[in-house]
Amino acid sequence: MGTLTSKWLTLLALLMVMALVTAACTSDDSEEPFVIGVMDSVTGPGESYGTVIVQAKQLAADEINAAGGINGREIKLVVEDSKCGAKDAITAYNKLTDVDDVKIILGTSCSGAMLGAAPLAEADGVVMLSASATNPDIADAGDYIFRTAINDAQLGVDTGNLLWADGIRTLATITELTDYAEGVRRTTVAQFETRGGNLVASETYASDVTDFRSQLTKLISASPDALHVAAQSEASGGTIVKQAREQGFEGPIYTESVPSGTTALEIAGEAATGMKAVLPTPDLTSEIGRTFLTNFRERYGFVTLAWFLGSAYDDVHIAAECLGRTDDDQDADGFRDCLYDLTWSGAIGDNYSFDENGDVVGLSNTVVQILPLAERNDENMGYTVLGPAPTE
Repeated sequence: MGTLTSKWLTLLALLMVMALVTAACTSDDSEEPFVIGVMDSVTGPGESYGTVIVQAKQLAADEINAAGGINGREIKLVVEDSKCGAKDAITAYNKLTDVDDVKIILGTSCSGAMLGAAPLAEADGVVMLSASATNPDIADAGDYIFRTAINDAQLGVDTGNLLWADGIRTLATITELTDYAEGVRRTTVAQFETRGGNLVASETYASDVTDFRSQLTKLISASPDALHVAAQSEASGGTIVKQAREQGFEGPIYTESVPSGTTALEIAGEAATGMKAVLPTPDLTSEIGRTFLTNFRERYGFVTLAWFLGSAYDDVHIAAECLGRTDDDQDADGFRDCLYDLTWSGAIGDNYSFDENGDVVGLSNTVVQILPLAERNDENMGYTVLGPAPTE
């Protein structure tokens, strides 16, 4: 009897040890972080905004983790440099998916990079969610491709309408040879011509060009009513505006987000005064948006293209919401379905969502005008808001 009891006790002890080991393993698994890929341009033409976009995402991730994570698990961002181009984006994508086994990617910051990697993501069933890639063709990239950035098809309509409403009848354009800038030019000119305007001159430039005086001389000689600038990098956008004034162009200048960024305005100086830009509604007036910008400035010190930083910040919080629902960073299909079902209020707006193409709906553009140099500051970001983009 004693021997039998001893055997039962030994077996019971063994079962208890096995249970403890199993519990420990389960606990360890549940404490592993959710891993999300990040692809942004921390070098290349989009460096000035790609870097701060990554910082905005990291700030959001740190806030989520400090608040207890997602279902008790932290979120971990694995960052790869997509360098604002298709080739490097493909390299970054392959590293994230093949080496890091990522199924959810936040990025890219540039349209060309997004268009390069999106076909791979669609074929692999990997979700990509971009805060700032705006080229119209991204809308057709597939069922796993989403963005909180507003489609440039709308930007083109809004800018074309603005040009016409301001009395512009002849237009000259200068455009960086990237998918983003070309998309802006194409849609803007199409709407301007639909309204009855006439494109009298057009010049392009490669991303490594730093002197634009020869192109500007040709454009100015066509005597346009206005000049439209579409740039991928803030450096080129600011330089073009500065050199256009130095070359004697006195007419109005119109542009989009990039040449109105902090770095671009620093380069352009007084030459940018009076320039108009069509941007996603730029004032982060919600409590979430104001708090985010305050925290971002305190942590990093430098802000440019604030709306896109807010968009990147929202993307991480959206990802956290969907991971909270799926509880699995490998469940790309569940994450995708969550995005389609989601209505979100965050730094860039209230009650926005995604349509059947993964494009954001419920957000809009507005018109800003660059202030004189002496009036620009961190609070106004260098411009005054004129109001919504005209519809007629």
